[in-house]
Amino acid sequence: MNKFEELFAQYPCPFTDEQVKAQVEDILAKHFDENNNVEVWKECLHQIDYTTLSADDTVARVEKMANAVNNFEKDFPGIPNVAAICVYPAMAEYVRKALKDPKFNIACVSGVFPSSQSFLEVKVAETALALKAGATEIDIVLPVGKFLEGRYQECYDEIVELKAVCGAHHLKVILETGMLKSAENIWKASILSMAAGCDFIKTSTGKIAVNATPEATFIMCNAIKAWREKTGVKMGYKPAGGVSTTAEAVQHFTLVKEVLGEEWLNNESFRFGASRLANNLLSSIVGTETKYF
Repeated sequence: MNKFEELFAQYPCPFTDEQVKAQVEDILAKHFDENNNVEVWKECLHQIDYTTLSADDTVARVEKMANAVNNFEKDFPGIPNVAAICVYPAMAEYVRKALKDPKFNIACVSGVFPSSQSFLEVKVAETALALKAGATEIDIVLPVGKFLEGRYQECYDEIVELKAVCGAHHLKVILETGMLKSAENIWKASILSMAAGCDFIKTSTGKIAVNATPEATFIMCNAIKAWREKTGVKMGYKPAGGVSTTAEAVQHFTLVKEVLGEEWLNNESFRFGASRLANNLLSSIVGTETKYF
């Protein structure tokens, strides 16, 4: 056995695809309604990485996002603010300058997002530059092609290297679960990423047809649970891409709560990557359509 065969033998995937589907349906049937309320909607809003990752992003756009965050508590007293602003590395400087709270989280996608198809040296340089520009969190993409070919050592080494660049800053690894497809692949990618020392595992880039699904959340949260039970290390979780409605947010919230427990229901351990979700949750909370973000 090589070390990855040993790793996957130590953490075998406990579910078939069919079992995942059945268990997700059962959890949501039993617990969705109890979580579909204003207090949970507020919690979900507070867990959002408020995101723009478009080719036509401008300085004016990201400054407008920062100003929305700056003014939120004044405009909506009693409702908690989003957790972070997430942008491309070239925009981090402008977000940092526009934010009034210097401690507010700035997340940057890095490592040649969304494809991860470049040289490790380029990914290291981009990550270092993003942090220098003001990023406090980094989101990278697992090199999915390498993973599917079984080149686990290269995937592992890349995460280790980029975590070393990040130091104390959170590193989130995007698995691109819509490309991994099977429960076993998603499980193995989760375990490999955690073994390499990341701080969060994340579903998707939002740039392919299938992004965050309840099934991916169930698998990844169970992997996080298994990792915590054996190592004592707590990993964060972030569904991203395609989570846009209040009901979809509540589905993921419910699964995190039932699999991982109350301890994860805060924005230090649980985030949503979203652009449209913030306005939809805010509309649900205030009871009227609101386009603030």
